[in-house]
Amino acid sequence: MLIRNLLRAQDGVVSREQALHSGLSPSMIRRRVARGEWEDVHPGVLHDTTHAPGGDTTIRAAWLWVGEDGLVSGPAAASWLGMPAPVPDLVEITVANSVRRRAPSGIRLRRRMIPVEDRMWHRGVLVTAHALTVLETCATIPDGAAFLDRALQRRWTTPRRLHAAYCRNAGAHGMAAAHTLLVAALDRADSALERRLLRLLRAAGLTGFVRGLPLGGGREIDIAFPAERVAIELDGWAWHVDPARFAADRTKGNDLVAAGWTLLRFTWHDVTEEPDLTIARILRALGE
Repeated sequence: MLIRNLLRAQDGVVSREQALHSGLSPSMIRRRVARGEWEDVHPGVLHDTTHAPGGDTTIRAAWLWVGEDGLVSGPAAASWLGMPAPVPDLVEITVANSVRRRAPSGIRLRRRMIPVEDRMWHRGVLVTAHALTVLETCATIPDGAAFLDRALQRRWTTPRRLHAAYCRNAGAHGMAAAHTLLVAALDRADSALERRLLRLLRAAGLTGFVRGLPLGGGREIDIAFPAERVAIELDGWAWHVDPARFAADRTKGNDLVAAGWTLLRFTWHDVTEEPDLTIARILRALGE
């Protein structure tokens, strides 16, 4: 590829190796630098001064410095993927523990192995995939909760993918903070799940149900039919990522069964993808 086309495609930056492969000799590169046409950005990375620098220039230059040994991560990855995250002063690059390089000014190296499922190529740069990018960014920026809500609303990712990415990367730096925000965000999604099921119940002509029936000990049944002693518990997204909630709900379910209630548990998939089957199961329980 001609060097001018490469520079246009790469936000005005090019690695020394790319320039050589495009047909420039080492002396030609030195002359361009000497004339001020090109400037060193990082070791082995050059910027064409006729291209106005910007956030994409900064991020691409950082990745060109490391190459396929690393990938852009955190808020820089979010910005690269088109999410409304500012380009940080230090572009975070994640590399394997075995990579022995010292980061130049403007780059922060983080050493850990990123699972294959959490890597992707985007516009010629290797970055963390959407779900992990959202988790790492919300744990880093000041208003992480709003960023996470926006990510779910705009469908940059889904609760299922966030949960899977969290499980693959649990224990990594920032994942504890991401977990707290994730549970809070999915709590709101769980409320939406409950409203969906209530609409299904009303559309089926069912009556006699109570939302949030007190059970004692500060606990509630999500949706209860007291006369028939049928309890419905919703296992929403937050339930899956909060171990304490998982254990408490299991105990509550056992207590309900021991007290003579028929217990039904439904997930997001049950309510949103198989609504007719869900209602049929509830009708059957009420009939019994």
